[in-house]
Amino acid sequence: MTMTDSLTLEVADLEVDCLTGIYSEETGNPQPLRITVQARYDVADRYDPETPLDASKNYMHLKHAASDGLPPGVHFKLIEAVADHICETLFVQDRRVQAVTVKIIKLAIAEGNEKIGITLHRERPAD
Repeated sequence: MTMTDSLTLEVADLEVDCLTGIYSEETGNPQPLRITVQARYDVADRYDPETPLDASKNYMHLKHAASDGLPPGVHFKLIEAVADHICETLFVQDRRVQAVTVKIIKLAIAEGNEKIGITLHRERPAD
């Protein structure tokens, strides 16, 4: 029996300050964003207790793409551009990454418990 596996790594609810926004009160000051990143990638044939890390992807790569991997001093007018940068960083890092989903919530504009933001999903094009 052949099984079809899919493996998705996730870093959820990472809070990052980022230069973003289009309004005058937003420009020049970093805004807090809550970022969740999911990366689906090629699965190893099997994962046993001795499987080395290089058979998977290091979670810290996802965290880096959504934090320190954002270019310092760059102002992203749209949070969509932040999500785009995170996707492209992960695709460049590792050919095994097949799809990336980035969810960004703008914390500064919430007036209650609502979550205002975007989700970008990108699939790697077929070769």
